[in-house]
Order: sequence, then structure tokens, then C-alpha cells
Amino acid sequence: MSDTGMLWFDNDRKVPMAERISKALAYYRRKYGEPDLVLVNPADLPAEHTLGLALRSSRSIMPGHMWIGVEDGTPQEPAA
Repeated sequence: MSDTGMLWFDNDRKVPMAERISKALAYYRRKYGEPDLVLVNPADLPAEHTLGLALRSSRSIMPGHMWIGVEDGTPQEPAA
């Protein structure tokens, strides 16, 4: 994992987790550029996703939260 990222909270259980992740990704892309990694709590890991980037679980992420960012060694372009 990298130090470059954003922690996002969305605990709206009426909305599927993949949709909540997509919303957070849109914000991240506008503000910071292109991420390549999303970490979620194992209980929140969606069974299927079409996000186009790595999605992994981590017990260090609290339920309802997601960490979005750039994995170590991946260059990131600043947002325009």
C-alpha cells in the first residue's frame, strides 16, 4: 500500500458497495487523478465489480470506509 490516497466513508447500506465505490472514485479522479487501488473491509468486498482497477480487502479498513489511491511504485499524474 502507498501513502498516497484518500479515505472515504459511505455507509448507505441501501446502495450496493460497487456503486458507492464508483461514486468515491469519481470524486477522487476529479480531485487527484487516476487511482489504481481500492481497499475495503472484508465485510464490504463486493462479489463482483467492473471498476477497472484493483479492489482488495483489508481488515485495517473500517466497515463503510474505503481507501482509494495509488499502489507503491505507480506514478500518478496530478489532476488538471
